[in-house]
Amino acid sequence: MADHHPAKRALISVSDKTGVIDFARRLAAAGVEIISTGGTAAALRDAGLAVRDVAEVTEFPEMMGGRIKTLHPRVHGGLLALRDDPGHRQAMADHAIPEIDLLVVNLYPFEETVARGAGYDDSVENIDIGGPAMIRAAAKNHAFVGVVTDPADYAHAAEEIEQTGGLTLALRKRLAMKAFSMTAAYDSAIAGWFRKQTGDAFPRHYSLAGALAQELRYGENPHQRAAFYMTGDRRPGVASARQVQGKALSYNNLNDTDAAYELIGEFDPAAPAVAIIKHANPCGVAVGPDLETAYEKALRCDPVSAFGGIIAVNQPLTGPIAEKITAIFTEVVIAPDADDAAMAVFAKKKNLRLLLAGAAPRADGEGFLIRPLAGGFLVQSRDGTTVAQDDLRIVTKRAPTDGEMRDMAFAFKVAKHVKSNAIVYAKDGATVGVGAGQMSRLDASRIAARKAADAAEACGAPAPLTQGSAVASDAFFPFADGLLAAAEAGATAVIQPGGSMRDDDVIAAADKAGLAMAFTGVRHFRH
Repeated sequence: MADHHPAKRALISVSDKTGVIDFARRLAAAGVEIISTGGTAAALRDAGLAVRDVAEVTEFPEMMGGRIKTLHPRVHGGLLALRDDPGHRQAMADHAIPEIDLLVVNLYPFEETVARGAGYDDSVENIDIGGPAMIRAAAKNHAFVGVVTDPADYAHAAEEIEQTGGLTLALRKRLAMKAFSMTAAYDSAIAGWFRKQTGDAFPRHYSLAGALAQELRYGENPHQRAAFYMTGDRRPGVASARQVQGKALSYNNLNDTDAAYELIGEFDPAAPAVAIIKHANPCGVAVGPDLETAYEKALRCDPVSAFGGIIAVNQPLTGPIAEKITAIFTEVVIAPDADDAAMAVFAKKKNLRLLLAGAAPRADGEGFLIRPLAGGFLVQSRDGTTVAQDDLRIVTKRAPTDGEMRDMAFAFKVAKHVKSNAIVYAKDGATVGVGAGQMSRLDASRIAARKAADAAEACGAPAPLTQGSAVASDAFFPFADGLLAAAEAGATAVIQPGGSMRDDDVIAAADKAGLAMAFTGVRHFRH
């Protein structure tokens, strides 16, 4: 495998023509013959470049609306032939197959076509066949052929050709890797689209692809490497948001900001809501008549944990809420939008990352979540299930009041986004205690109550914040002890999925304590 192979002839056929004319000019000036097709050939000729049509090389016309043009032995032979194999060279001579030393191709815009809402037939028509076939052929034969699929590589490739007359083996290998990565991602996008069309969520082979958005300084810890890839999903969130200011987002920033914005999607965008997240868990969530009030209520839940946290809101930011947020150290703020006054306030905090996502996500949105395992990965649908008041089954002698019902519903929405085992106390549309990620539900109840007591002391409240609250559990109480711990903390209403073998014992304990309790029939484990 030669370290250097000359580039005498290039085939250029691109859908995205960004930078291609300047690249072709540099190739032509370096003495590279250019072969091209269709619209690319026309664009190059219009720029004054000499171009040889593929049809002239193949002696076969384009047909079937352009479906058949490069799928020909004289193209693929020129890409695949081993230049140091006498048999291959004889076959090229016998059949007038020209060597193609450089392939410049990018593909029909399938993903963009689907994203703009095209119909089935239009989407299928934008599945490229000839392009991937040529790319794979050239990449396989990288010992002799360079393949450029990304306009970002035009300058480097042109520079090497200008300086040496060809491409080095190191560059050909790197370009081949990028080419196979690109065709794999392209096919994954098509497979994903077909999964939606057929309703077959879990086919025998599941493929996933992403485009590099950002190489990160490190992962969860400094000794881990990390990068952020985007899948093209249009769901409003950290991937689609515009970063207005601040340092580059870290791995943990991205993970926590995603958790914060997904939580805020549980609430009606017409009702101001604020979520404060630390280590992917809520440490304060509230709704209110305005964002400022909601923020104050959310912050009161756990002001210690809120320091250095992530804040998500479901309405555009204004100057007054920006002033409140910047009063303490905050890592990231994400919102649908922000007005000029808010932007001016945040601009004073140079290191604060401000993200504008355009809209808030919907709690019932579709999609799939993927988690890696050693030797594989898990795929599951997004937990888009919501619980309406009519879905609740009141199982205690005492029915909840209207106020308790509102707080029960609020607490259960938040519990859905707390790591299991999860217990959430809520009162007047705000969390007042959160117990997250405990091995025991009893411990989660106690920790949430203790944090609520700490918060009450910090804000000078005369009684525990949990007094008169509603408590939500993400899964059933296996024993009455967790529920009784909530009652001891002052909770008067309970919402939980139900379904335990000891439900009758838990209901009896609730009745004895004078609690109102509702079963949802829906579990929200989050690991």
